[in-house]
Amino acid sequence: MASGIQVASPADVALSVRELTVSLPEGMERAHAVVNISFDLKRGQILCIIGESGSGKSVTANAIMGLLPKAIRVSAGAIHLDGTNIVSLSPDKLRSLRGRVVSMIFQDPLSALNPVMTVGAQIEEVMAAHDVGTPASRRSRAIDLLIEVGLPDPQLMYHQYPFRLSGGQRQRVMIAMALALEPAILIADEPTTALDVTTQAQILKLIRDIQRRKGMSVMFITHDFGVVAEIADYVVVMEKGHCVEQGSAEQVLKSPGHLYTRRLIAAVPHLTGTNRAPLDAAERRPILKVECLVKTYRSGSALFRTQRIVPAVNGITFDLTLGRTLGVVGESGSGKSSLGRLLIKLMESDSGSILFEGRDLAQLSEAKFRPLRPKIQMIFQDPFASLNPRSTVGQILTVGPVAHGMRYSEACERARELLFHVGLDSGAFDRYPHEFSGGQRQRIGIARALMFKPKLLIADEAVSALDVSIQAQILKLLDQIQRETGVSMIFITHDLRVASQICDEIAVMHRGQIVERGPPSQIFLAPKSSYTRELVAAIPGEQPGSMLEHEGYVEYPKQGETL
Repeated sequence: MASGIQVASPADVALSVRELTVSLPEGMERAHAVVNISFDLKRGQILCIIGESGSGKSVTANAIMGLLPKAIRVSAGAIHLDGTNIVSLSPDKLRSLRGRVVSMIFQDPLSALNPVMTVGAQIEEVMAAHDVGTPASRRSRAIDLLIEVGLPDPQLMYHQYPFRLSGGQRQRVMIAMALALEPAILIADEPTTALDVTTQAQILKLIRDIQRRKGMSVMFITHDFGVVAEIADYVVVMEKGHCVEQGSAEQVLKSPGHLYTRRLIAAVPHLTGTNRAPLDAAERRPILKVECLVKTYRSGSALFRTQRIVPAVNGITFDLTLGRTLGVVGESGSGKSSLGRLLIKLMESDSGSILFEGRDLAQLSEAKFRPLRPKIQMIFQDPFASLNPRSTVGQILTVGPVAHGMRYSEACERARELLFHVGLDSGAFDRYPHEFSGGQRQRIGIARALMFKPKLLIADEAVSALDVSIQAQILKLLDQIQRETGVSMIFITHDLRVASQICDEIAVMHRGQIVERGPPSQIFLAPKSSYTRELVAAIPGEQPGSMLEHEGYVEYPKQGETL
């Protein structure tokens, strides 16, 4: 049974949403993106809206900001900001409220920031659009904001372009822009989804500190209950456009009343610290041995002493046992993805060896490596970007095998079998990538990687952008595939909770080097490296005393099952 709406006097409420319904264009699978939802955001409160993709979280935020696409409209209900219903306001009046009364931090800062404008110019543009201050005062305010959000060397950062910044730095710039006009309400739409655990912890702490210091109200949109346990005062749970439960963070996390809420909490990966059964001596054959692998990135010109040298992979050595999974974890910039690209020869190493089935891949030319490509396949982080939008799923799955000599009819038959195996219906073969959800597209990416019956599978952040329930399903699928086929895996991730669910052994990378390696029980329960301890401590919802408890919840049920 869903919890009731929190009761607060009008003076305590910064934002009130009442019986809001947002209609979708005709012909869509659903008539409404949001259906009759109501909640209050109190002054000085952090309210988390949580739910899976398609639940209506971002649509609700965009309705509040007046940023809905023309084809999507508010068809019923009211949104009150300080007592004023903004649903009926003109575009000019809405524009005057954005940034000054309510401001937003978007999920992907690289897409939200203008690539041809400097950081300083973009912060100043917010103030200039509202005729606030002089050019000199706006510049001073921009630098002060860069200091406030904790960016290093703010004078230099002021002149930088977004593409030169890390993901965490870009997100701090977005926060600075959102704070430029001191809004009363801050809306954060999945601002930490793609960030590593330490950067995520820093951004969460920054938002919480700013909220407390300025007395702001924050509406935080997320699909991660770990984040909810870390910062929320009040929680609204959404499913398929409906508000199914709401209440205090402690109430929702400790005693969830709705089946859907319990499912989401049950799907949150957590540090198990358990190890898979040890292998017999006869089974401990390495399929991959990497020794002293080095890759250095160089940019600029050495002639004018502006060359930048970054050791992405710095003397890495490890081996992978047949049929096992090695997790590679670390922050952004630690060299994880560079290692993955070296192993599949998407780029060349500077030195070192990569022994696969007794052959050194690092020494092979592209022509000699080509026959080995079917044996080493990769699941990429962004399934939409890695799938050709102009090709059907069937074409995407069959083009590679046909190019390597498989008969087209055989390739089609295998593709249909794999689509069924990864949980997609037979009609998926003739559809295009944009017709699928993020989790479904990742399943297509897995099917494509399995078309060749590979012996080594490299998964590069394969579940980082997925909802926790979809994430749990994909992890279960990968584990099932490995048990059935005996494929060996290298699982690259910045999420230690995910790594603990699927990996037999974990290697922790920092600045291009492996600083610690061992079974999950050692890495998570008794880490030896100070860097590993920092990573574990930064995981949201895993700290001692956290409200997020895993005991008492059953696994995410299969379709048709009930809790």
